[in-house]
Amino acid sequence: YFRRTEFRFCAGEENWVDSRTIYVGHREPPPGAEAYIPQRFPDNRIVSSKYTFWNFIPKNLFEQFRRIANFYFLIIFLVQLIIDTPTSPVTSGLPLLFVITVTAIKQGYEDWLRHKADNAINHCPVHFIQHGKLVRKQSRKLRVGDIVMVKEDEKFPCDLIFLSSSRGDGTCFVTTTSLDGESSHKTYYAVQDTKAFHNEQEIDALHATIECEQPQPDLYKPLGSENLLLRGATLKNTEKIFGVAIYTGMETKMALNYQSKSQKRSAVEKSMNVFLVVYLCILVSKALINTVLKYAWQSEPFRDEPWYNQKTEPEKKRNVFLQAFTDFLAFMVLFNYIIPVSMYVTVEMQKFLGSYFIAWDEEMFDEDTGEGPLVNTSDLNEELGQIEYVFTDKTGTLTENNMEFVECCIEGHVYVSLVSLTHGPQNREELFFRALCLCHTVQVKDDDSVDGLKKNQMSKRSCIYISSSPDEVALVEGIQRLGYTYLRLKDNYMEILNRENNIEKFELLEVFSFDSVRRRMSVIVKSSTGDIFLFCKGADSSIFPRVKEGKIEQVRSRVERNAVEGLRTLCVAYKKLTAEEYSKVQKLLQSAKLALQDREKKLAEVYEKIERDFILLGATAVEDRLQEKAADTIEALQKAGIKVWVLTGDKMETAAATCYACKLFRRNTQILELTTKKIEEQSLHDVLFDLNKTVIRQNGSLTRDTFSGLSTDTQDYGLIIDGAALSLIMKPRQDGSSGNYREIFLNICRNCSAVLCCRMAPLQKAQIVKLIKLSKEHPITLAIGDGANDVSMILEAHVGIGIIGKEGRQAARNSDYAIPKFKHLKKMLLVHGHFYYIRISELVQYFFYKNVCFIFPQFLYQFFCGFSQQTLYDTAYLTLYNISFTSLPILLYSLMEQHVSPDTLKREPSLDVAKNALLRWRAFIYWTFLGVFDALVFFFGAYLLLDNTVMFGTWTFGTVVFTVLVFTVTFKLALDTHYWTWINHFMIWGSLVFYIVFSLLWGGIIWPFLNYQRMYYVFMQMLSSGPAWLGIILLITVSLLPDVLKKVLCRQTVEVLNFKPNVTALALFSPSAATSRLKERVTNNGRD
Repeated sequence: YFRRTEFRFCAGEENWVDSRTIYVGHREPPPGAEAYIPQRFPDNRIVSSKYTFWNFIPKNLFEQFRRIANFYFLIIFLVQLIIDTPTSPVTSGLPLLFVITVTAIKQGYEDWLRHKADNAINHCPVHFIQHGKLVRKQSRKLRVGDIVMVKEDEKFPCDLIFLSSSRGDGTCFVTTTSLDGESSHKTYYAVQDTKAFHNEQEIDALHATIECEQPQPDLYKPLGSENLLLRGATLKNTEKIFGVAIYTGMETKMALNYQSKSQKRSAVEKSMNVFLVVYLCILVSKALINTVLKYAWQSEPFRDEPWYNQKTEPEKKRNVFLQAFTDFLAFMVLFNYIIPVSMYVTVEMQKFLGSYFIAWDEEMFDEDTGEGPLVNTSDLNEELGQIEYVFTDKTGTLTENNMEFVECCIEGHVYVSLVSLTHGPQNREELFFRALCLCHTVQVKDDDSVDGLKKNQMSKRSCIYISSSPDEVALVEGIQRLGYTYLRLKDNYMEILNRENNIEKFELLEVFSFDSVRRRMSVIVKSSTGDIFLFCKGADSSIFPRVKEGKIEQVRSRVERNAVEGLRTLCVAYKKLTAEEYSKVQKLLQSAKLALQDREKKLAEVYEKIERDFILLGATAVEDRLQEKAADTIEALQKAGIKVWVLTGDKMETAAATCYACKLFRRNTQILELTTKKIEEQSLHDVLFDLNKTVIRQNGSLTRDTFSGLSTDTQDYGLIIDGAALSLIMKPRQDGSSGNYREIFLNICRNCSAVLCCRMAPLQKAQIVKLIKLSKEHPITLAIGDGANDVSMILEAHVGIGIIGKEGRQAARNSDYAIPKFKHLKKMLLVHGHFYYIRISELVQYFFYKNVCFIFPQFLYQFFCGFSQQTLYDTAYLTLYNISFTSLPILLYSLMEQHVSPDTLKREPSLDVAKNALLRWRAFIYWTFLGVFDALVFFFGAYLLLDNTVMFGTWTFGTVVFTVLVFTVTFKLALDTHYWTWINHFMIWGSLVFYIVFSLLWGGIIWPFLNYQRMYYVFMQMLSSGPAWLGIILLITVSLLPDVLKKVLCRQTVEVLNFKPNVTALALFSPSAATSRLKERVTNNGRD
């Protein structure tokens, strides 16, 4: 019998094939049962880490060499080992080893932290029942079929079937904050056949078999939802419960809703890889051109084999094509410095060191919790400044989940507290208060130390209420301040204390639970005088059409006013039933409850028949307190052109009220609904096409620029969608495609300024993020939440941020960054993110620029040395150029540059740089051509100015070019610096001093460990020449002329347009990035 019952609770009408058989307590099948087929289930370990001890080295190396740059430098290193090349293998091997090692250490440390967190969970103690006794073991050793005891305030270690409770009625109360974000208490019921088992011996004697479906991630369609206790939920207001494990470890619903970890890469890194491919093509072209020209040059015999360099016999017999290929590889090695391996080292250091600026930010430290921001990965710092979509959880992220009763309106009369009561109708007023005291599912927390009744008579405020809805608790507590106190539910009688301190008892006859379709709940109660009342409360749209009398317009006016203020409103109505009417209601309900098919539908039809012809009593207003500055943060993000979506597991009405309160939805926002209720009235196809027609009436889509201006010229749309509707949209159609519905849905979303997704399972949140992330615009997304139910979307988004909140640290542990409060997101994106992106963009472009300046003269030099692969620079200069002479100034710049002040960025969010503007092709081509121009000036300037100076030889000429190169690229960085500190001065001028001192020592001393010293006295000879001094100064001036002209012209342009100095700094920093900003300001000036 237990097996049949349990199957009904757990599996319903699910397919028998897709099921599992569990033997409670690992008991063998009873005699006469069908053949026993053993099934293998996973243990209870949770694994969120990426590597193991054994696969770390191969897996990490594989991931690192997937980077084009790392793979390229590996190939170059191998080429240098195999053939005779102009440079040593050390010049490529050592930097590559350094990059690989640093990255591996960083990623290994981050994964070690995840292992540490997993071990803390897996080693938690759990109480098992074994041979009639309570045994304590580690959580990871729990197996399917084990009977577990959980105490109050403990989390469930796996998914359990609820067998029995310490409470006499076989119930327990649970909070599921880490699963669906709701911190309210939910009631669960033990299996009817086992709820009488209260001790270990009785439970251990149980012989039972459970048939249930295989694990699935859907939280809102759980098998036996009233009996199934999910991992991650917390037991409340119940001393202990017993349960049997049915899903363990990575098969629990909580684990199935985890998104698998993947390597996140920023848009900047992707741009770097694309630019790297371009430079690889340039490198191959250079090597190919030089190889062809070499053999064209050597086509004359006296050039191929001059008298001073005769070929040996093996060289003469060598295959021409093999020799040509070897020369091609040698040219590749000679020119490979155009792709700087040191750039990747510098970028890694910049990200790692730069991440400390977030951790050290005192403004982002929360004194209430004593927590500051955390950086779990530094690979995505610059992505913070490129966010286009923010997906945020509601409960605990936007709100504090702290409901407060504000007021109630009874027939047009407003009540705030006991002293502010007006002279309303006494009978209706008392009925209203009784309705709110009786129409709810609130439980009173047990306290054995004090008699509950006596305690409440002494102090009406001392009751501790718990409920599945925080609104109900707020209403009951609010009515308590108005003189009516709900005491308890005992033996099916509800007790309330009225203003005269008299106890009134009402028999609870029926409860019509709240659901999102009806949007109301009702109770039928019987008073001590024998009167039967039906009290109903719900959304105004659900109550008003069912009211036949009452002051509807006065109440409606007050409800609309409160809704505009972002308060959550409910209307209250009642009707009186005769004994005959209640008898008919009872029969209808009994018939619907016993229906084997379409039970929910038949119950809904019965509710529809009963809940009508009400008398309106009034309405209530409850405030869900937002987190501090949540509305200000959302407004700032919207001004920056960022779209904000709220993804929540909460009910639609609750979530919509919060969206109005935090200014996500505004007064003029037209709300579009794509919900289950709408789809039941019309088909999904019709609903989607109707909404699409509505939004495309406006001229085009809302672009980032128009959206950032929050223009009032166009209609502002807000979309509300629920989880069931999303499932239908994502579900493949009969023809095997779902793309059409998805595209229509995406088009609707693009034209909405804000979107609210309610009743979302954790995996659905990730699906929404993925849908937007992979849309044709490929926007940069950010997800932020505070509970384990948000982990999936945090992992799916380009950037994941966890709130270090009350719901544990699951979100913070799995996120890329963690902050104490939602308000800190404003500074993280608009200040830190902005600076990170500006700095690293300049770093990347500057590195490519200075390496074009460095290697292009080497390419030109081959035309003057017979394509002999002779180097223009000394080996020491080749090795130290990117490592010592020019790396530290740009590293300091990329850590400390501020082209505008942080206060300005917070004040003017529209200064945000969008869509990777500083690393687009226009900027890339500008920097590349600037490098080519400077290289031409260096080489031909030195060649023409110093051509007639006899004392200058090959190495002196190369040293002149190199000196001009080092000074020019360093001075250019000084010109681009807006934020000067003593550290900048020290690094910039110190690097030039270091170059001079090194050159003097390198060429001025005979070093005994060198076989030959071709640079001996070269630098001193150059400094002793007046023409060399003049030439160096002149060439540096000519090379910097374009940068000086750019700054002057941009400054004059901005002053003519009468812009602010800080915006001028943005234009000077990157003219191409400022183009759209200039156009926008010009347009605005024209309107003014």
